[in-house]
Amino acid sequence: MSDAVPIGVPVAKLRPTQMTVGFREVELKRREWHDADEKERAKLLRHHVVPAVIGPGKHAYITDHHHFARALLDEGAELVAIFVLADLSHMPKDEFWTFLDNSAWCHAYDDKGKRRELSDIPKRLTKLADDPFRSLAGALIRAGGCAKSSKAFSEFLWADFLRRRIDHKLVSDNYDEAVARALMLCRTEDARSLPGWCGSNEKGI
Repeated sequence: MSDAVPIGVPVAKLRPTQMTVGFREVELKRREWHDADEKERAKLLRHHVVPAVIGPGKHAYITDHHHFARALLDEGAELVAIFVLADLSHMPKDEFWTFLDNSAWCHAYDDKGKRRELSDIPKRLTKLADDPFRSLAGALIRAGGCAKSSKAFSEFLWADFLRRRIDHKLVSDNYDEAVARALMLCRTEDARSLPGWCGSNEKGI
């Protein structure tokens, strides 16, 4: 069962279903919100209705738009609209998280791409860690290196692909060069199984 909920859900009470976000991505969304007037902000909220699952304690666990929700929280915005994918509030906590995991509604991987316990997923948006490679995946999509996919957590698949091929120090010290490197890597045959792959280049890298 699904249900649209009017704007009015406190952002601070939303619970994440992943462990990380890309802080650069959050900053872009913060800037967009900060620079928007009242009409533009209303449009942003309409375009970012947040999908959520109602879990134990009637908490809303969001399954997408973590970057937007975190940006709203950091900017002091109080309310957001959610779209309820399922009401699982009757489930015990461990059963609830197993259900989310098996339904691709959570992503228990840390900022190094390592699988963690479901119990390690934070309870607050403010506790989400930075994954620089998730930001790099977002930059790759905006640059046209790959297409945005509807596959759950697809950007994290790209982040993990890039994490294994680009030095972390390059991402922190020379982000533009890291993006250029990512744009070359995304068109290689190694990336062909990833969602949104746009085909290989002839010369490779």
